[in-house]
Amino acid sequence: MTQQVKRELEERTRAWYGEQRRISYVQSSAALTEWKKTEELAFLAEVSSVPLQQALRHLQTAFGNFFAKRAKYPRYKSRKKSRSSAEYTQSRPLPQGSEPRTITVSRDAAGRWFVSILVEDTITPAPAANAAVGIDAGITSLVTLSIGEKIANPKHERRDRARLAKAQRDLSRKAKGSANREKARRRVAKVHARIADRRRDFLHKLSTRLVRENQTVVIEDLTVRNLLKNGKVARAISDAAWTDLRMMLEYKCAWYGRELVVIDR
Repeated sequence: MTQQVKRELEERTRAWYGEQRRISYVQSSAALTEWKKTEELAFLAEVSSVPLQQALRHLQTAFGNFFAKRAKYPRYKSRKKSRSSAEYTQSRPLPQGSEPRTITVSRDAAGRWFVSILVEDTITPAPAANAAVGIDAGITSLVTLSIGEKIANPKHERRDRARLAKAQRDLSRKAKGSANREKARRRVAKVHARIADRRRDFLHKLSTRLVRENQTVVIEDLTVRNLLKNGKVARAISDAAWTDLRMMLEYKCAWYGRELVVIDR
């Protein structure tokens, strides 16, 4: 799919900048059929056509946003720096009773494979709770609750800082384009993935607990982007991931019939 998307992006770029001509999804799909007949891209015929067509649809959407001046000109993303993925639609066979919209197979920078299934579902609101809680975000304590409880900051990035630094030093010493550099890059990505996974797991458990125990959750409207400009605390703020916690609280409150109140600083 990477070769396919890159080729199609190049074709559209030549058409737009050379002739001011737009290429439609139908034209792209027809070109894909012809590419499968060439020796260079014959391997595209060996895989399911669904992810290939989905890649073209995503590219069409990107160009639609560009022409409507909602986004910049689409650019190719390196496989090394972005998540590789293949998206399947409802045409794939699944267990009886399921209503999937898409199935996406993806590989992250650490080389791990994932399968995510998007389905339509109705979430049952949680039983009403009588309590309310205010949340004050911090660094030493990740959050302090209005009931007096302090939730310690696990500092996931700090705990793996030495391991990450060593992996990055090893990467810097490897020759660009070499197999050893790719292995070193993968080791760095695995450390980052370990940090992100542990942080996400902690925040999910915390946000679920707060939403389950309280009918109303009150949080401060923090402008994290501005706070990150302070070099002394930027790293600690990024590790705390307040934005992720707020996002989890927002959608979990909506799911389970809770009220999320955002107050001014």
